[in-house]
Amino acid sequence: MRRPVVPAVVLALGLVVVACASAAPRQASALRLVPFASGFSNPIQVTAPRGSRGVMYVVEQGGLVRVVRAGKIQAQPFLDVRALTQAGGEQGLLGLAFAPNYAASHQFVINYTDRSGDTRVVRYRSNGTKALPASATQLLFVDQPYSNHNGGNVAYGPDGLLYVGMGDGGSGGDPENRAQNPSSLLGKILRLDPARPGAKPVIVADGVRNPWRFSFDRATGDLWIGDVGQGSIEEVDHVAWPWQGLLNFGWDVYEGRASFEQKALGPGKLVMPVAQYSHARGCSITGGYVYRGSAVAAAKGRYFYGDYCSGTIWSLRLVNGAARQIRPEPFTVKSLTSFGEDGAGELYAVSGEGQIYKLAS
Repeated sequence: MRRPVVPAVVLALGLVVVACASAAPRQASALRLVPFASGFSNPIQVTAPRGSRGVMYVVEQGGLVRVVRAGKIQAQPFLDVRALTQAGGEQGLLGLAFAPNYAASHQFVINYTDRSGDTRVVRYRSNGTKALPASATQLLFVDQPYSNHNGGNVAYGPDGLLYVGMGDGGSGGDPENRAQNPSSLLGKILRLDPARPGAKPVIVADGVRNPWRFSFDRATGDLWIGDVGQGSIEEVDHVAWPWQGLLNFGWDVYEGRASFEQKALGPGKLVMPVAQYSHARGCSITGGYVYRGSAVAAAKGRYFYGDYCSGTIWSLRLVNGAARQIRPEPFTVKSLTSFGEDGAGELYAVSGEGQIYKLAS
């Protein structure tokens, strides 16, 4: 099975940012990636609290959250959960989200696979400089039947609540039909209230295979998901905010827009992808963000996403609910594990081989 996160043994060294002028339309040539920071071990996410300046947090799959100030990695990590985490393949410390009011509350949430390979979503507080281990409060536990398709992303929505992406449980083809089963938390997008530890999670969407990276547009609140495909198709899903009722993204009745298995859909309104690509162009999608920064005018309002295997990065613009102007950008990122935003909405790309790059013009 393909992995949307960094393998335990890295087979190649260094990040290659390659100009691909022959493959990209001329209108994309104004965009580029510039080095931001390097020297990380299996980085899988970069993020920052909304409105913060001069600081970024890099999640390493092995269980560390590193701090970058003025482009330099700080010696003291923000968080160390290596003793709690089973890392490697698609397991490890997989997601980090800062509370919308982090400046006042100092609360944040992580998603990791524990020593038994199960998913735990845990809320912490920090002292403003580093996490306080004694503040750990578990918000969600999900038993994982296999070691792959753990999902791992956590993100606060426009409503201030926490959203968690759960893969279908793993193996291949969702053999136990978890994604379409309303009684299972696997193959779902879940909503939690971090202020209510122990409360039952709400299923807001089913029919996802492995929503490795999803995001909310900071301007509109719209939900964007990069859902990793099975053997043929990688897909981009979009839902305008706010939505009403349960959503169903189709897996494993559908893979992308194509039929995958002849069976009845589970509950929820069917949502088909706004964009997709075949395995002739890659093999594992990495969902990104709608660019809402101010430094790169040519990128404003475009959604960026890419592929872990090929390193290709695309962007598109949504027009009346449909994807338009889909184009490959004039750079690739080897082992593309994630995109990220800083406090001001500037866009970053993460290579699992140790480097972070920033979008520039």
